[in-house]
Amino acid sequence: MKVTVAMSGGVDSSAAALLLLRAGHDCIGATMRLYTNEDAGLPEGHTCCSLDDVEDARAVCRRLGIEHFVFNFSDDFRRGVMDRFAAEYAAGRTPNPCIECNRRLKFGALRRRSDELGRDAVATGHYARIRFDELSDRWQLLRAADRTKDQSYVLYTLTQDELAHTLFPLGDMTKTEVRALAEEAGLATASKHDSQDICFIPDGDCGAFIERYTGRACEPGDFIDADGRVLGRHRGIVRYTVGQRRGLGLSFPQPMYVSRIDPGANTVTLSPEEGLYSTELTAHGVNLVSVPSLASPMRVTAKVRYSHKGGAAVAVMTDDDTLSVRFDEPQRAVTPGQAVVLYSGDTVIAGGTIN
Repeated sequence: MKVTVAMSGGVDSSAAALLLLRAGHDCIGATMRLYTNEDAGLPEGHTCCSLDDVEDARAVCRRLGIEHFVFNFSDDFRRGVMDRFAAEYAAGRTPNPCIECNRRLKFGALRRRSDELGRDAVATGHYARIRFDELSDRWQLLRAADRTKDQSYVLYTLTQDELAHTLFPLGDMTKTEVRALAEEAGLATASKHDSQDICFIPDGDCGAFIERYTGRACEPGDFIDADGRVLGRHRGIVRYTVGQRRGLGLSFPQPMYVSRIDPGANTVTLSPEEGLYSTELTAHGVNLVSVPSLASPMRVTAKVRYSHKGGAAVAVMTDDDTLSVRFDEPQRAVTPGQAVVLYSGDTVIAGGTIN
């Protein structure tokens, strides 16, 4: 099989290329240039997608004896990921940019470029698994064998066609095994640290990034309680997310958390922790992965963020693009803009964006 391996310059994608070569596939390496420090308003230095990462990927490809390509997708990334990220925060939601990057870049723009080169599949270093289920006649997405590294949550947008043309060579491996494999093969990335969760915000300050990126200062507004009483002043809604406690700049007799963000009124509601819990949600932008329909209620485990262990729930599609999820037990900090991903055992059933 002719495979395009997405090479980020990290150990995971390096090991993925090595495994595919050993399995007899015809591989090329492809590194995506997604942004520059100037695009993200960052000072010069090493970040994900930097020249250092490109050189690391190129060095691994040389070691493996395969061609290496660099594709400039910075315009696609800016429009599809960074612009959307800033707009979602301004609307009081908290997006997951890794999901959009996978949807629009790795399995969007890169897949299209790979097809143009006459390749059969795209492979990445994600920790997840794919299999074809003959009973349902569908491709299925499954959790990785190593639950501590599983990335299936950020891959729920994969379509049937994309799953049919995607390979995840690391799905049955642990991170320790991956590093040992790369070390044994003499790959330059064997001991390289993992990249940041949000690659274009290495310091984790989303509010400061949005101000730099948009060139607009955040408008201050009121912190209020559940009854609408003013508690103090906030520094702009883009600096807050549901469940946040730190960085509020206020002192209370008990811990207080962000429980709601209202962009229309420019208010941030604070509540004690018990105000963070909810038993149901709705979602849009739904992708059915391993089932053709969710017209009837289904017992699932639902994750409402990447680090969430998941909660037992019943899920059903109430119309063509509305997913309704009711949990058995209240879940903490269900956040608009994040994804809810449904599982049956290790199998990803569906996912969507929380309203």
